[in-house]
Amino acid sequence: MGHDEPPQQEVIANDLRRRLDDNEWGVGDRLPSRAQLAEEYGVGPNVVQKAQERLIIEGRLEGRVGSGTFVAKPRQRRRMIRSRHRERRGGSPFRADMAELGRAGTWEAHSQARTPAPNQIAQRLGIEPGALCVRTSYEFFADAQPAQLSVSWEPMSITGDSPVMLPEMGPLAGTGVVARMRSIGIDIVTALEVPRPARATQEQANLLGINRGDLVLVIERSYFDGDGRAVETADITVPDSRWEVAYEFAVLAP
Repeated sequence: MGHDEPPQQEVIANDLRRRLDDNEWGVGDRLPSRAQLAEEYGVGPNVVQKAQERLIIEGRLEGRVGSGTFVAKPRQRRRMIRSRHRERRGGSPFRADMAELGRAGTWEAHSQARTPAPNQIAQRLGIEPGALCVRTSYEFFADAQPAQLSVSWEPMSITGDSPVMLPEMGPLAGTGVVARMRSIGIDIVTALEVPRPARATQEQANLLGINRGDLVLVIERSYFDGDGRAVETADITVPDSRWEVAYEFAVLAP
């Protein structure tokens, strides 16, 4: 195989996709054994395994211990729209997002005050590494099913002496970062989001009810006040098999 040719497992994965698209096997059908496919393609069983694992991650196939590999039932994928509009509806943006889809949005959260900021988080917040923050981890649910994860960081130099120091406690618990910051005189005027594809870690997979290595979208989000100061940053993890993330922008007249 030449250096410019794709790896064997990629070639086989592409051909298996074609055969699935051509309905050679229907939903629930068992594929030929790895040994049979290896003989058919003229490769070793390990190459076939890697090709099938790729399609399992994509949700096209599923492996059943002791039974083989089967054509998976198509996953239902909903669209999650992120826009400035989501911050203007009041209350929790996530709950409002889910309400627009006709689903009940709930979450569980755990906050840790006085948590030193790691280097990367400190850089995003524009603070010194090790500066104390409130770290809050979230598990979000749509109709009681895992929907997304988030880990949020807020400098204690901003909220430490306020009644809204802990996001899920106090008078504005659960209302969202924008409303909480506004209550202490800080107006958030800009949100920056950087989406990056990634593979689910074992911990993320356990919490989201997916497989380790499944595709996820990690959104690095930061909120800024009118002076350009970062007041919060978070990493939001969305399972790709369940959600298509779309961005909506206002088009201003010239």
